Amino acid sequence: MKTPLPTTKSLRRAVALAFAVLLLAGCAIGPDYKRPEHVLPAQFKHAEGWKLAAPADLEHRGRWWELYGDTTLNDLQQRLEVSNQTLAQSVAQYRQAQALARGARASFFPSVSANVGKTRSGQGGGSSTVRLADGSTVTSSGSSGVSKSYDANLGVNWELDLWGKLRRQLESDTASMQASAADLAAARLSLQSELAQNYLQLRVLDAQRRLLDATVAAYQRSLTLTENQYKAGIVTKADVAQATTQLKGTQAQAIDLKYQRAQLENAIAVLVGVPPAEFSLTEVDSVPGLPQVPALLPSQLLERRPDVAAAERDVMAANAQIGVAKSAYFPSLSLTAAGGYRGDSLSDWISTPNRFWSIGPEFAMTLFDGGLIRSQVAQAEASYDQTVAFYRQTVLDSFREVEDYMVQLAVLEEESGVQQEALDAAREALRLTTNQYKAGTVDFNSVVTTQTTALSNERSVLTLLGSRLTTSVQLVAALGGGWEQAQLEKADSDSEETP
Repeated sequence: MKTPLPTTKSLRRAVALAFAVLLLAGCAIGPDYKRPEHVLPAQFKHAEGWKLAAPADLEHRGRWWELYGDTTLNDLQQRLEVSNQTLAQSVAQYRQAQALARGARASFFPSVSANVGKTRSGQGGGSSTVRLADGSTVTSSGSSGVSKSYDANLGVNWELDLWGKLRRQLESDTASMQASAADLAAARLSLQSELAQNYLQLRVLDAQRRLLDATVAAYQRSLTLTENQYKAGIVTKADVAQATTQLKGTQAQAIDLKYQRAQLENAIAVLVGVPPAEFSLTEVDSVPGLPQVPALLPSQLLERRPDVAAAERDVMAANAQIGVAKSAYFPSLSLTAAGGYRGDSLSDWISTPNRFWSIGPEFAMTLFDGGLIRSQVAQAEASYDQTVAFYRQTVLDSFREVEDYMVQLAVLEEESGVQQEALDAAREALRLTTNQYKAGTVDFNSVVTTQTTALSNERSVLTLLGSRLTTSVQLVAALGGGWEQAQLEKADSDSEETP
């Protein structure tokens, strides 16, 4: 006898019962998330002389490298965004996290499956024994029976989130997705910082090269002067040898810069996704200026550093996993329904007498597991404690980095001032010594000494400029670049809209 199909009234009762259960399950098992506490200093230790960031100071938010006013650097940063393969890996990882979060949302909805099939089955017959007239016997097996069955059905399964397991899992996956978005921002900021540092160092090397070329030209004039004085019998052959040694040594220094520049150029090529053989940067006559980098309050730093945001979202995900683990203590409730046609003949397969259906709830609960659930809860709690400790350490490291770069910039600025004074004095000493040598009042050894001192001070000033530019980039990156934690909300909405 076929089971009759459910009436509309009974279906309404089942749906009403499901919604009633959902309304009763208003809370989720496990602790609600609270950001871990940590001690925040009132201000940075080395913030004296700095001013807090104002809206006008951050007009290049998101494009912080524009603070250096170099169009080539701007173009390279755009190429990095499009072609850098390390960044492409991070983007793919973020897309995986987005897909995982969408999968967690899908678990709130019923799953529907359909099946159409044909089954052949058989059952073996028994054996029989016949005695012949001569007294012998013959045994034969019975024929087997084969039956066919045609089946078409539609099934629905819906797990009700009574204890918040699905909600906690969604909370965890969403937090992990946001952590991945922050990781992507941190990777992007790191690559942008590396590109800017390499580019600025390359421009400083270009300035070093121009300095050495000018110095070589000056030393060539000194050598010519010395050779003329030697021919006139005014100086000895030793002065000519000394002038030649100084000239060739400086030429060797200029040649060495080619190797260093090539390394930086190759590093930039890889960052923008181009084979080094197909990339070159034309030398220019200036070095980008040193920007004024505004400082922030320590509390603002937590909102601007993507690595801090990623660590905090990992804490949120680990906290939600505690609720997921604890929900295993409670029974699960699923609503299942199925219906279709089943018959043994293809001709009248889809007909009213062959209809069937089933509907009903299913409770499932673990009664004994030898402490497995308890151990899983303990693992989730330990994982949470681990992420909290990592988050607090990340916050401490972020404060240290900012303090380091702030004091480094301050010290380099002071050192540059003193070094410039030394350079001015060396230039004046060189001018006076050169005039005295031309007048014949001092020997050439004095000229060589003052020339070497002047060149050393010239190069020291450029080296300090390169260090200040590099440190300024590192400070901008330590302050979070142009990133803001509010961008995680956009990442969450993008995940919901992505098909």
